[in-house]
Amino acid sequence: MTIRAVRLVAACLMSLLVIGTAAAQTPIPRRHPAPARPAPARPAPARSGGVIESIKVEGNQRIEDGTIRSYLLVQPGDPFDPDRIDRSLKTLYATGLFQDVRLGRVGDTLVVRVAENPIVNRVAFENNHKLSDDQLHTELQLRPRAVFTPALAESDRQRILDMYAKRGYYDATVEPKVIRLEQNRVDVVFQINEGSATLISKIVVNGNKAFSEDRLAEVIDSRESRWWRFLSTADQYDPERLAFDKELLRRFYLKNGYADFQIVDASAELSPDRKGFFVSFTISEGARYKVGKVDINIQLRKLTQQDLRPALQLAPGDWYDGDAVGRTADMIEKEVHDRGYAFVDVKPRVSRDTKKHIVDLSFDVGEGPRVYVERIDIVGNTRTEDKVIRREFQLAEGDPYSAEAVRRTKTRLTDLGYFQTVDIATNPGDAPDKAILQTTIAEKATGELSLGGGYSTDAGALVDIGLAERNLVGTGVNASINGVLAQRRSSINSSITDPYFLDRNLVAGADVFLINTNFLGTEPYDESRAGFALRLGYAFNEHLRQTWSYSLVDRRVYNVETGASPFILNEAGTTLLSQVSQVLTLDYRDSKIYPHSGYIIEGGTDFAGLGGDARFVRGNLNAAYYIPLEREFGNPDWGLKFSGSTGYMALLPGGREEIIDRFFLGGDNLRGFQTGGAGPHDTNSGDPLGGRFLWTQTTELRYPLPVSPDLGLTGRAFVDVGALTDSSFRSGSCIVSPGVSCDVQSSSTPRVGAGVGISWRTSFGLINVDLAPFVYKQPGDQTQIFRFGFGTRF
Repeated sequence: MTIRAVRLVAACLMSLLVIGTAAAQTPIPRRHPAPARPAPARPAPARSGGVIESIKVEGNQRIEDGTIRSYLLVQPGDPFDPDRIDRSLKTLYATGLFQDVRLGRVGDTLVVRVAENPIVNRVAFENNHKLSDDQLHTELQLRPRAVFTPALAESDRQRILDMYAKRGYYDATVEPKVIRLEQNRVDVVFQINEGSATLISKIVVNGNKAFSEDRLAEVIDSRESRWWRFLSTADQYDPERLAFDKELLRRFYLKNGYADFQIVDASAELSPDRKGFFVSFTISEGARYKVGKVDINIQLRKLTQQDLRPALQLAPGDWYDGDAVGRTADMIEKEVHDRGYAFVDVKPRVSRDTKKHIVDLSFDVGEGPRVYVERIDIVGNTRTEDKVIRREFQLAEGDPYSAEAVRRTKTRLTDLGYFQTVDIATNPGDAPDKAILQTTIAEKATGELSLGGGYSTDAGALVDIGLAERNLVGTGVNASINGVLAQRRSSINSSITDPYFLDRNLVAGADVFLINTNFLGTEPYDESRAGFALRLGYAFNEHLRQTWSYSLVDRRVYNVETGASPFILNEAGTTLLSQVSQVLTLDYRDSKIYPHSGYIIEGGTDFAGLGGDARFVRGNLNAAYYIPLEREFGNPDWGLKFSGSTGYMALLPGGREEIIDRFFLGGDNLRGFQTGGAGPHDTNSGDPLGGRFLWTQTTELRYPLPVSPDLGLTGRAFVDVGALTDSSFRSGSCIVSPGVSCDVQSSSTPRVGAGVGISWRTSFGLINVDLAPFVYKQPGDQTQIFRFGFGTRF
């Protein structure tokens, strides 16, 4: 019933009761019921005719009269216009401030009587376990001191249900309870029944011929519910994940040559008992295509096809690969940029021959639109300083715009570990050739209080306690203090690092440490180190960096076992190490954390002799090369790694050779042998003596295991080769002191350890297990077939 109809009915009723009394007071028409309130007089309906002499506001407690009058479409001096008064009534309701509004007339006075909506005192939740109060509060519109309306309460109820649905709880129920308080205030309590998680019961793929359903199940992100997935959310249905699964299937088929692939349908049905989802994909694979011609059409001067041919990731006769087409376009763009062209546009064109099942590729390389960066805006950083973010940008205001530089910038910002999300949007500037980079970030907690435990072959059972802050007061400074207590090793270390010291391309840091190592069982002595180190590094470019450091360390060899080698007995005592070191690193890996391709080379030198007791020069060279095998096996977990290292220590005049300065072979650098178990050793006691020249080489094949990827298990097969010698051992003996010597067995023959291993990446930590039953050793070497390591932090 409309407002006018209500007004007409009310007028008729009053006319029957009071005939001829035009000034009789009748109820004010209203849209919503409200509690009856005593009133000295009731204004009559605002009939037409006459002029409004004044406006009277009644019933308001918090809202000023002037505020209410400002919403009216009539003011004193205006005629009594029923249409404008009716629209004023609707305007007041639309503010959301009132639960009831009445407009009436007493003589020439317009009376506005209101009943205000209550104010929210607090918002609380009951029986929520999967979502915290803080998580729920951030999504709700109702907040303390906000105006309460039933519509807002219902909207927030639905928001909570949506939040639970995203986490797989589709049978959750939410009931808002309103507790009325004095002074027109309310408490809103959302009573929640979370229910149980609604997991994916079955995933079905229809229309697949080239690949089995099990193989396609590994491609998508969603997983069927299994008991071992209690640490994963992949078996919880999420509409956004379903859309992502469709994209993963499309990429997989295009990558494997199916250029006509289509997803006909993707759906998820909730079971009648609301306990599980049935997810199904209907696909059309089409034919598989091979690559025909591959051309590069260059519209830039001083560039030829031969200049850009090395960037091609596909060749005629290869199976068509959609990912390789995108990589080729990126590589060509990068190659052209490197040759000094600021503006470049690479457009791949695909021409399919559906009869011969051949795809011809053409990459058009031309000059792109001239666009410059007008401004870089940063939003969302409530804690991190602007300069910490801006210094990671690979382009500055006024530079030519480069999509590749924007991608690198996003990667660098993400790798900082300070932000949950990083988004860089390119918006139009004040001119057609200007662009504004809108950088939106969401910060995350960077402080960490950690308590860990685990076991390793070298240290035994261990407890790890640490306090770290990776972004100290938003400056990007990394500070930490950490302590480890283990069966055979204990340490405490405090460190601070500024990645942009003095706002320059300098990495400065300092470490203070105390380390006690109990070698008993592997070597016949204990060792302690206490000291500090100062570090300063700089980057020549994105791939080349150098770090210098100075260390002052007090070393002590003690608790030497009776019957140990005379060489070790003679080493007991305290020495002071004053050392300057440098490391030069060339890093072209695709990822510093989980590399799949590229290489890294590190060359380091140590010079001891600026004071202290030690006098030596020590050099080392380490390198690793990664070869992805994804194209051959269709899985990124396949890969080859070739790595090697070498080191040499030379004594300076007047230097004393200390066992704790030597290289040792075995353990981590040569699996199949105990730590220090390969190389020179005392013939009588069997004690490892170390050496001054070391080399190792490792060939490792990494592969997925035939289990669910959700378990986080990967396998490896390895062959480790290495040797350790020492030129100071002459004629099979070492001179300890005048009249005291030890018999030494030393051989330059390479040792070999081969076997298999498993890595288990869990939320509790990384577990590594290596089994090396195949070894080639020399007499006196100490082998270790099984090697185990585990660590965790929480």
